Amino acid sequence: MSQLLHILTGPTAVGKTRLSLEWAQENDAEIVSCDSLLFYRGMDIGTAKPSREEMSLIPHHCIDLVDAHQQFSIAAFLKTAKKAVDGILGRGKNVLVTGGSGFYLKGFVAPVIDAIVVPEKIENQVLRIQEEQGLPGLVDALKKAAPEDFDRIDLHNSRRVIPALKRCLASGKGIIELRNQVKNAPFPFSGFEVKSVLLERSLESLDHRVRERTGVMLNDGLIEEVERLIEQGFEANMSASLSIGYREVIAHLRGELNLEELEALINTNTMKLVKKQKKWFRHQMEFDQIINLDAGEPHPNDLFKRDSNA
Repeated sequence: MSQLLHILTGPTAVGKTRLSLEWAQENDAEIVSCDSLLFYRGMDIGTAKPSREEMSLIPHHCIDLVDAHQQFSIAAFLKTAKKAVDGILGRGKNVLVTGGSGFYLKGFVAPVIDAIVVPEKIENQVLRIQEEQGLPGLVDALKKAAPEDFDRIDLHNSRRVIPALKRCLASGKGIIELRNQVKNAPFPFSGFEVKSVLLERSLESLDHRVRERTGVMLNDGLIEEVERLIEQGFEANMSASLSIGYREVIAHLRGELNLEELEALINTNTMKLVKKQKKWFRHQMEFDQIINLDAGEPHPNDLFKRDSNA
């Protein structure tokens, strides 16, 4: 079988899961998840992770890889995803990559800067700075590591500063130099053919679906899920504990939000994410098809037809 990847993506709550399952069933495919939170065991409700029943219909890969308190980098993800893809193709099946994490998704079509391997010594060094000096200490360290271009990063966002600092310390190079180096570097899926579909809906439609989904998550036990995860120490993993849905519940458990405020804030922050995702997909990737699901949901076999751009 040829080295072919089918990518089905779109913003949060657009309706990827159902269409992915239907297409995979129709086309003898297995699914490779590309959602940066589905890696974590125990983060089920707040991530809208496919149910056991859904995963029993079609083999899924790259889900529940590590505990929620553990770090999981894009380099580790791409290595795991490549192994999964090779296995699927080796079994004579089609590959369907699906998820809404654009940065991780781009790793299937181009090299990414975060694929730089960071030694444990550097990980521990940055963690000590974070624990002892907080964000100001991290920013100071980044200024020393990349004095010429440290301001290329959002210095008010620790989730941007920390990875940048790790990469610069691990490589001994600045941010711009690293980006230029990465542009033409080989990556795990070099040489693969890619067929891609972007699913869209209007912001009004997505807002309705987000509100509906948030209500279901809270009714299904999201707060209790977060309580269990806190007991397991997942607050040590910023990528997990600061994600939407989880950080708001943590604030609620600290007494900072009542239930009504909690639900409203999850909806607000999710829609901010949706808008960022829509912008990212439009500017960072090219797609063979763009399908507006508000106009009607397509038959699975209408997906991945290159002459159907919208």
